[in-house]
Amino acid sequence: MWPRSAASIAEILRDSGYSTAVFGKWHLTPDDQQGPAGPFDRWPNALGFDYFWGFLGGEDSHYDPLLTENNKIIGVPTEKNFYLTTAMADRAIAWIREQKTQAPDKPFFVYFSTGASHAPHHVPKQWSDRYAGKFDAGWDTLREQTFARQKELGVVPASAKLTPRADAFPAWDPIPPEVKKLYARQMEVYTGFQEATDHEVGRVVDAIETLDLGDNTLIIYIFGDNGASMEGTETGSFNEITALNGITLTPAQQLEAIKAYGGLEVWGGPRTDPHYAAAWAWAGNTPFQWGKQVASHLGGTRNGMVIAWPKRIRDRGGLRSQFTHVTDIAPTLLELVGLPVPTEVNGVAQMPMHGVSFAYTFDDAMRRSATRSSTSRSSATAPCTKGTIEKVDFELH
Repeated sequence: MWPRSAASIAEILRDSGYSTAVFGKWHLTPDDQQGPAGPFDRWPNALGFDYFWGFLGGEDSHYDPLLTENNKIIGVPTEKNFYLTTAMADRAIAWIREQKTQAPDKPFFVYFSTGASHAPHHVPKQWSDRYAGKFDAGWDTLREQTFARQKELGVVPASAKLTPRADAFPAWDPIPPEVKKLYARQMEVYTGFQEATDHEVGRVVDAIETLDLGDNTLIIYIFGDNGASMEGTETGSFNEITALNGITLTPAQQLEAIKAYGGLEVWGGPRTDPHYAAAWAWAGNTPFQWGKQVASHLGGTRNGMVIAWPKRIRDRGGLRSQFTHVTDIAPTLLELVGLPVPTEVNGVAQMPMHGVSFAYTFDDAMRRSATRSSTSRSSATAPCTKGTIEKVDFELH
């Protein structure tokens, strides 16, 4: 129940001269307010976005989602070979081009929120097939290989020790061969799902660069789902609704059911609604323990973030280890575009904005933030003078 005393970053930017749009997952409207009768005050258009195209819920099919455009539910797409992330990229690219054609000097803010890599793990077969056989060695080996690569890249210290597998996750080696094939296919689909998403995000970035906006566009790319998710239970499922209802399917049940649909080759296609086994999430959260659903450990909270802004950030490929939180993004953007934190928006007094700017990390990999307390409130109020930077914000789940 989003309060009016916490204006979104989109609303602040829009009131300061930005065009704003959101594509994909919203998940910020109460369930009983998502129908055509509204009310619409917690739909995207009422919370700072000029344009919305996507789905209101927490997840949806990538082949036949229930789509919404602005304040209208437009239903399930009828296009042949429809795929949600591709359609999102198409519409985002079109919106940016149209916005720049009409008002070339007007800055923009895009929130590109994909359904990936949240369940269901849906991806066309050509993407998942690229990883055929890549995970036959199992999750124990994947975790060790990932940890070694992280050390090579400097993402984790060379002296770090890998945390052990919890008893809740089975060891890979004793698993029967036919079950290993099932589990390996789950991860092939998940990884193809990730790459297909990355490809579509890349298309949007390419379009921005084609418009000669690449140097002065800030891109914040967050990838994760509160840490990789263990919602698939110990065995995964060809239909995640079983797991959501507390039903854990045995590997034999899954193999029997999927055989009726054409075998493991259809995993990730439109006749399935899959999720992988929880141990794959554990491997995906290397070097941390556990995963989403267990917030007591970093595997349940940490996500990777990549920031690009060629005109401003000179340390291309540099690593940053300062602690940041998702609540730091809004104050960072306001600092970078030269806007104060508003004390009042549309006549409503604003609560203090949580988080602090992490813009200080751009120039100094070692500097620490002076404070983690709430951002100091500016005496100025919105609307404010608009900034000059173009802003594209990708949040991937």
